[in-house]
Amino acid sequence: MSGRLTVLAGPTAVGKGTVAAYVRAHHPEVWISVSATTRPARPGEVDGVHYHFVAPETFEAMAQRGDLLEWAVVHGRHRYGTPRGPVEEVLAQGRPALLEIDLQGARQVRASMPQARFVFLKPPSWQELVNRLVGRGTESEEERTRRLETAVAELAAEEEFDVTVVNTDVAEAAEELVGLMVDPSA
Repeated sequence: MSGRLTVLAGPTAVGKGTVAAYVRAHHPEVWISVSATTRPARPGEVDGVHYHFVAPETFEAMAQRGDLLEWAVVHGRHRYGTPRGPVEEVLAQGRPALLEIDLQGARQVRASMPQARFVFLKPPSWQELVNRLVGRGTESEEERTRRLETAVAELAAEEEFDVTVVNTDVAEAAEELVGLMVDPSA
């Protein structure tokens, strides 16, 4: 495997985190970046494993120092970003690295690291995306509405990516993603 960076993005509730968790559990050779966020942890999320949960002031300081490879305000509320140092260290070691981020972040990474591979994770249908968002039960009705409005624009960005993976089945989508990371011609 090469040390090429792969960026996984797609609309809200498409299963980016679930696919990344499958890769983490089944492919220890793939390093997965842990993003920083100002949002509170959801039930079951662990600081330093799922995200680095930080205060807004801490996040702002990281952004000001240039410690973030990318960052964005997501769904008009919380900030998310990728700490730069760990990504650069892993790539220098020649390991495959995966960023699971939102569309805004993917665009920033493309501007600074165009040699990365950009993978769009797509739902099998709009209704399935709605079902997944409602089914996880972690957002209020107002938040779900905001996320679905954002998802329309996110889905329209598919053409900006190098390849699309449809997340019909988590294991299949994750294995397809890892296959793209392993294949130097992809």
